[in-house]
Amino acid sequence: VQLQASGGGLVQAGGSLRLSCAASGRIFKINNMAWYRQTPGKQRELVAGVTSTGTTNYADSVKGRFTISGDNPKNTVYLQMNSLKPEDTAVYYCNADIIRAQGPYIGYVYWGQGTQVTVSS
Repeated sequence: VQLQASGGGLVQAGGSLRLSCAASGRIFKINNMAWYRQTPGKQRELVAGVTSTGTTNYADSVKGRFTISGDNPKNTVYLQMNSLKPEDTAVYYCNADIIRAQGPYIGYVYWGQGTQVTVSS
């Protein structure tokens, strides 16, 4: 199982970016997917998450600006980021709790490679 993230880049403050993360491999079920971010010297923090039933949660710092959504048939999660601020600059990582098709039928946590988001002031 692999997670492939894309969509990062450089944008001016107030702009928008959309991140995508696709899971591939022998997947039985994806329990939930999420986006985290990390800046140098700081711990990785949860940005937003979505469960297989569509329940979402957000960090307070991004509520009202970011939207997470999942496309279950495509095993893909998106993060629409609007009204970006310089403090959103970070490496963004996707994360998923996945039950593999080959078993055992318990969730394993996978991480995608990071994608850099830079917001200029």
